[in-house]
Amino acid sequence: MKLPKPNNINAQKYVAGMSYFKKKLARIKLSANESALGPSPKAKKEYIKVSKSFARYPDSDGNYLRENLGNKFKLDKNRIILGAGSDQIFELICKAYLKKGDEVIVPKFSFIIYRIYSRMNGAKVIYSKEDNFKVSVQDILKKVTRKTKIVFIANPNNPTGTYVSKKDLLYLRKKLRSNILLVVDDAYFEYVKQKDYSSALKLFSKFKNVVMTRTFSKIYGLAGLRVGWGYASKEIIDVLNKIKPPFNINSAALFAASAAVKDTAWLNKEIKHVNNWNKKIFNEFKKMKIETNKSYSNFLLVNFSKVKINSSKVFKLLAKAGILVRKMDVYGIKNSLRITIGKSEENRKLILKMKKILNVQ
Repeated sequence: MKLPKPNNINAQKYVAGMSYFKKKLARIKLSANESALGPSPKAKKEYIKVSKSFARYPDSDGNYLRENLGNKFKLDKNRIILGAGSDQIFELICKAYLKKGDEVIVPKFSFIIYRIYSRMNGAKVIYSKEDNFKVSVQDILKKVTRKTKIVFIANPNNPTGTYVSKKDLLYLRKKLRSNILLVVDDAYFEYVKQKDYSSALKLFSKFKNVVMTRTFSKIYGLAGLRVGWGYASKEIIDVLNKIKPPFNINSAALFAASAAVKDTAWLNKEIKHVNNWNKKIFNEFKKMKIETNKSYSNFLLVNFSKVKINSSKVFKLLAKAGILVRKMDVYGIKNSLRITIGKSEENRKLILKMKKILNVQ
């Protein structure tokens, strides 16, 4: 019997952060950069309220959430598009703008989903070099050819935790050809308090050839509801809306996200918690001689080259203790792990277990 023949899709499968190790659910999951404190109580309340009407389709245009986002960030709601996570926005961009023979530039160590969607739509992925795990704007510009169609950047970057200054980001957009689309992923922007940093939304809201994306999966603690959004010129949004699936955001996500974005007090509580623990964990790891660059996000990228045990062994020992972190093999970052900042008790257990593994006081 002959079966339908699928297209030859030149793309690797995305591997999510683990929740299980050897079929056992991890007690402490620090592998997916999820929120430390979880969703706003107001978002939970809204979810329960909406559950009474799950028999009805959601608003396909997500007007209520788009209006709330527009009011919160002083944006034109007609230039906002919603996605089932910000990764669906990346998928729509690649579908709309890429064809076979096009080139996409991504930093060498960047969110793997950019390259997956680019390849799925026939583009060749070009990797720019990084300087000590920091995105190099100069090297991105060196990689540009007449075939370059899109440049993807996460700022701060996943999985490295570093950021590009607003000066360098503006310089990049200025030097790129106007017909090269710049896509800037703001997934972790809330955690950055440095004066030389600015979110893409603030920098490029008036630009016609930049797409800015944000997500409710990280700081807002709504990863399980899958909701993200993008902001761009009306011309770009109109193109993306032509291929956006109907009802792509469920009712629970629309209303819970609307409640979450209004709860500034809960947001600030999460930021304070993460940034305080970021410093504590950084300092504790430094004492243990575990190398980690300064991170401006809710995770740390740690390297084990200066200790007597490798990252693979550390991963297994942590997992056996019920603590799951993220391997960096898929990113090609040797002897390293990415560790999400969790609840206070989870972080204390992580530090204590790491000390036992390395046999330090």
